[in-house]
Amino acid sequence: MNDFAELELARLKAMTASEKVAVMHSLWHQAWVFKAAGIRAQHPDWTAEQVEERVRELFRLESA
Repeated sequence: MNDFAELELARLKAMTASEKVAVMHSLWHQAWVFKAAGIRAQHPDWTAEQVEERVRELFRLESA
């Protein structure tokens, strides 16, 4: 394992459960934002509601 990976692992081990949940939530939110941006780029004529519904569908499919 390289030095960076060891430092990252040590940092993760030192985190509290609530800190880990906060990091997970932040990553999930970033993924949602990026997915929505991609869908808006593919379908510029869609409403915000259509984009959000498609993101919801995709996130459900990916978690199944």
